[in-house]
Amino acid sequence: MPYRKSNTWRSLDWWTVAIYLILVIVGWLNIHASSYNFDQVSIFSLSGRAGLQMIWIATSLVIGFSLLMIDSDWYDIFAYWIYAFVIFLLIVTIVFSHDIRGSRSWLVMGPIRFQAAEFAKFATALAIAHAANSYGFQLTRMKDFMKILILFFVPMGLIMLQKETGSALVFLAFFIVLYREGMSGFILFMGFCSVLFFIIGVRYGDILWIETSLGKWIVLLLIIPCVSLMLYDYEKGWRTTKYILAGSSVLMGLAVIISLFFYAFDLSLVALAIIAIIILVLLFLFLKHRKSYYLFIVGFAVYSVAFLYSVDYVFDNVLEPHQRTRIEVTLGMVDDPGGAGYNVNQSKIAIGSGGFLGKGYLNGTQTKLKYVPEQDTDFIFCTMGEEQGFVGAASVIFLFLILIIRLLFLAERQRSVFIRIYGYSVVAIIFSHVAINIGMVIGITPVIGIPLPFFSYGGSSLWAFTILLFIFLRLDASRNERL
Repeated sequence: MPYRKSNTWRSLDWWTVAIYLILVIVGWLNIHASSYNFDQVSIFSLSGRAGLQMIWIATSLVIGFSLLMIDSDWYDIFAYWIYAFVIFLLIVTIVFSHDIRGSRSWLVMGPIRFQAAEFAKFATALAIAHAANSYGFQLTRMKDFMKILILFFVPMGLIMLQKETGSALVFLAFFIVLYREGMSGFILFMGFCSVLFFIIGVRYGDILWIETSLGKWIVLLLIIPCVSLMLYDYEKGWRTTKYILAGSSVLMGLAVIISLFFYAFDLSLVALAIIAIIILVLLFLFLKHRKSYYLFIVGFAVYSVAFLYSVDYVFDNVLEPHQRTRIEVTLGMVDDPGGAGYNVNQSKIAIGSGGFLGKGYLNGTQTKLKYVPEQDTDFIFCTMGEEQGFVGAASVIFLFLILIIRLLFLAERQRSVFIRIYGYSVVAIIFSHVAINIGMVIGITPVIGIPLPFFSYGGSSLWAFTILLFIFLRLDASRNERL
């Protein structure tokens, strides 16, 4: 296939570069604000966090524009080599790193410290894009689908061994990319239901109503309409669904009446029996019509029940104590403003005290008096909220939204499968970081310790996100080279 070389600088999406520069500069100013302690340390002083971040910004710009000079084909050709090298770094980190605040994720080489986990994201994105771009690849084929899953579950598992659960969870964002490329929405639906069932099961599991665990009963009741919704979608009508919903409602209503007025018993057992009857009906329909979707729905029902009854075990025995406490604080099960909930509580106070227009740059009190831990890294967003108020915080969110929309536009216009999948990976990773980070700062997601892209202090994070973004910009600039 012939090539037409284009001018990289002319084809470069300068709008994205401009948004990147604005975010980096605003982040730098907020790092200075969050670390400023009334001693008049210059923003350029290398003895302060802002001065050090200036070095990371300068080196990031060098790295970013150097990546634009590399032939775009190299990223495809060497994708697996880059991925293998980062996997090697992750393994080395597990073996040789020291424990720092309960995590073994930092590699120390003389004066330099970096997190290989941050670089694993762009390396995995390249590997997935390369695999999906290979000859004869079909995501709907089980062999190819499993290949993609292995590519991002391997680094995810290694990062979890480093006790960096937050960074590991970000890799689940690749499912969004796979959905765009043809993965069944059934998998995303199962993932959404799993999260919902976990939250309800944990939050209301210990609350009893008529001898019944409210959490288990609610989840079992939710499984019935979920199964019905799937059946309606596959059958393209209410043919079977209406009987399942009507029968389930009558049986459950009678059970509640009997339990309330005559004899109290565990209503979750009734819900479980109804689900068992639905499963038997679906199996009968499969044997009668030989439609595979009946088995899919049965599999979902069985998985959902098994997942529900494993929630208590996972929560009590698999999660670390601090992880359990953070989830309990987020769900409102525990009020611990002086302990596990301290960070979030102080962060919300800082953001709330900023009001509409804020207290003014360098005039924040919560941040200046160091009430908010990690205020220049994971909780840097609260500095913007306190000093610039609702207007400043909303402006940052708007900037990220514009960046994500712009990247979606760039990804969607690609004719190359490799570039398109890599582009969507960039979008998924940045979106998940922004959503989770801001969510944990305002208290709607658990504190899992991931940085705000281009904002949080640290060289590893800024370098990794710069590499992630500028590789895509280079690939996008070459979109017209193939005829």
